[in-house]
Amino acid sequence: MKLSFRSSALCTATVAGLLVLTACGKKEEQQNTAPAAASTAPTAPAAAPTATAPAATGTAAAAATPAAPAPAAQPAAAPAAPAVADTLKVGSVTLGSAVGSDKKVSKEKTTFSPTEKTIYASVATEGTTAGATLNAKWTYQDGETTTTVSDISQSISTDGPAVTTFKIQNPNEWPEGKYKVTVSLNGQAVGNEAFEIKKK
Repeated sequence: MKLSFRSSALCTATVAGLLVLTACGKKEEQQNTAPAAASTAPTAPAAAPTATAPAATGTAAAAATPAAPAPAAQPAAAPAAPAVADTLKVGSVTLGSAVGSDKKVSKEKTTFSPTEKTIYASVATEGTTAGATLNAKWTYQDGETTTTVSDISQSISTDGPAVTTFKIQNPNEWPEGKYKVTVSLNGQAVGNEAFEIKKK
């Protein structure tokens, strides 16, 4: 009777042990075959790169900065008055011992006595000028030597015919000989007149 009970108890214990082992094996198998949550979980999308995002600050700054005001238009300069064309020309040179109120020689001649104190030269011009310079150079020819007696310039401004008078004076007697007056306009010789001083 005792032997049977022990055999029965041993059998029961063996079966129980096998069941436990079987259960443990299934549990381990289930654990090994269960998918890893981390490996099968979908990968979180990567954050959008910052380089592709538009720079909001630059746009905001550009919008906030007011455009520079356009420079004020300068008033158009008044057109310059047309320059007066300089068409002045010397017409004639007249010598004499007296002039009238119109500045023209009233006693025309080309031979003078040594005692005549003043000799005149009237220079007639034609045309227009806003400002020109007439010059009269008086010279005395003594053989091979030329001596300047007088060199005088006058400024003139005219819009038509005009007369300019030049003169030379000598409180003493003039030396006898040949003389000449050369007229220049703005430095260019434009005429001359020869005369003589001699005793009558």
